[in-house]
Amino acid sequence: MPDTNLPMLRKFSDPDITAKGERRASVALGALDTLWFNTGTLCNVTCRNCYIESSPRNSRLAYLTLDEVRAFLDEIARDRLGTRLIGFTGGEPFMNPALPEMLELVLDRGFECLVLTNAMQPMRKVRERLLALRRHGERLTIRVSIDHYTSPVHEQERGARSWAPTIDGLRWLAAQGLRLHVAGRRFTAEAEDELRAGFTRLFAEMDVPVDAQDPVALTLFPEMDLTADVPEITEACWGILHKSPSDVMCASSRMVVKRQEAPAPVVVACTLLPYDPAFELGATLRDAAGDVKLNHPHCAKFCVLGGAACSRA
Repeated sequence: MPDTNLPMLRKFSDPDITAKGERRASVALGALDTLWFNTGTLCNVTCRNCYIESSPRNSRLAYLTLDEVRAFLDEIARDRLGTRLIGFTGGEPFMNPALPEMLELVLDRGFECLVLTNAMQPMRKVRERLLALRRHGERLTIRVSIDHYTSPVHEQERGARSWAPTIDGLRWLAAQGLRLHVAGRRFTAEAEDELRAGFTRLFAEMDVPVDAQDPVALTLFPEMDLTADVPEITEACWGILHKSPSDVMCASSRMVVKRQEAPAPVVVACTLLPYDPAFELGATLRDAAGDVKLNHPHCAKFCVLGGAACSRA
C-alpha cells in the first residue's frame, strides 16, 4: 500500500519510491550473460527518433579502443563471469576504425558476437575484414536495422536515400553466408502480425534467409518516447503483470561506454540509458554487479511493458 506520510513526488524522481508512494521495483544481476560495448555515438545518418541521438556530429560517447575492450574481456576471464555474448552498438559501430580488430579479439576468445549496424557505407569499407571472420561461423551475428518493410516509411525515420544502401548491405551479407538478423520498429499503427507479414514478403523478394516470424531473427522494438506518460514499475507489478525481474535486460547484461574527455570507460546498466548518471554503475564489471532500480520511463515502456531486449541472439 502507498505510504501516505511521504511527500508527493514527480514520476521517476526518487530511486526508491514512486510518485504514488509505493516501493519502486529493482532488478538484480543474476549473471552477466551479455556485455555490450558502445563503440561511440558517431553515425553516418541522423534518424528522426534515435534513442541515443546518434548523428555525424554527436560524439558524446567517444570511440572505444581495442585495449579498452580487451581489459573488460580479461576481467570476464579472470573473474570467471561466464559471459556468453558480446554485443557492439553505437552510433554506427563500423564508424569505429578498431571494430574489425575488436570482433576478431572477441571471436578468437570463444564468445558469441552480435553487431548492430545499418549496413551502409561504413560497413562496406570493411567487407573484406568481415569475410575473414566467416571462419567463426554462427558465433558472429550481424543485425541490420530496417525500420519498416517499405522504403517510404523506413526513410521517414532514417532519411532520404537511406533505403537502397541498407538493402544492398543486407543482400551482400546474405550472399556471403554471414549469420543475419534484422531489427525493425513498431512506430506505425500496424499490428505485429502485419509487420511480420510485410517483412516476410520483403525477405522473400530479396532471397534473404531471415525468418520474419522468429522474434529473435526479426526483433521489433517498441518506440521510446520520453514525452509519453508511462506507469512506474513497483514491486507489486511483477505479480500483477505475471513477469519476473529476470526477464528484464539489466538482469543479465551491462554496457561499457566512454564519455568524451573521460580518462577511461565506465559500465552502465543497459544499452538504453548511456547518458543518465543514475545508471552509471562503476569502472569495472565487479563494480557494476549491483541492483538496478527501474527509475526511468524506458525501464517501464521498453523493457517491462514492451518486453524488449537488445541482446537476444
